[in-house]
Amino acid sequence: MKIDIIGDIHGCSEELHALFLKLGYDLVGDIPVHPDGRVPIFIGDLTDRGPDSIGVIRLVYRMVIEKKAARYVPGNHCNKLYRYFQGNPVKEQHGLETTVAEFKQLTSKDQKQIQHMFIKLYETSPLYLEISEVDAIIAHAGIREDMIGNKSKKVQTFVLYGDITGEFHEDGRPVRRDWAKSYTGNRWIVYGHTPVCEPRKVNKTMNIDTGCVFGNALTCFQLPEEKTISVPSNQPFVEEKFHSFL
Repeated sequence: MKIDIIGDIHGCSEELHALFLKLGYDLVGDIPVHPDGRVPIFIGDLTDRGPDSIGVIRLVYRMVIEKKAARYVPGNHCNKLYRYFQGNPVKEQHGLETTVAEFKQLTSKDQKQIQHMFIKLYETSPLYLEISEVDAIIAHAGIREDMIGNKSKKVQTFVLYGDITGEFHEDGRPVRRDWAKSYTGNRWIVYGHTPVCEPRKVNKTMNIDTGCVFGNALTCFQLPEEKTISVPSNQPFVEEKFHSFL
């Protein structure tokens, strides 16, 4: 089994299509398919902040649910959109407002379709993926070794939001511990969530959120090749959104 793990898209559909092209996928009907049978895996945060969250939902739903040609795990932004579509009270901020604005431009029929698509995508996907064929775990914000195999509320919070301390930076971002430095496992942990300017390998972990929506790049990590491939972002660069681990 050969997989292409794709970092946080955040509504950047043009960059996603460019990445598939660079990875050697062909358009079969209306979805990208690799001639060698590689399996794309979306690492969460499909929507929010970018220009085409609805288009990304449509494509990922078609690939994952209808064609069974890809896999997906949710991110924190996915969780928030899921709760919004369920009618729960959520604050339309931190990017959700852009997806909601797109959604409200749709016809009533299309709104119902997108709502159904996303709820089904979210509810039928695992919190994280264990792929034994390539000795990897794919989790949106990562996962500690002792949590693997567990789906408790504590693990869900870690996988969606990272190793948060409960404190916040001055700009409102949550303070997160650098859990990857303590990872000693033999399996790859591939994750995103925290924007970095370059794919970040620490021990046997790989952060592939290279901040496409903040103007840097959209990145894929290929296994078993252990290779990263990126395409440049079309969005304006926002330097302060990138995390430094100095």
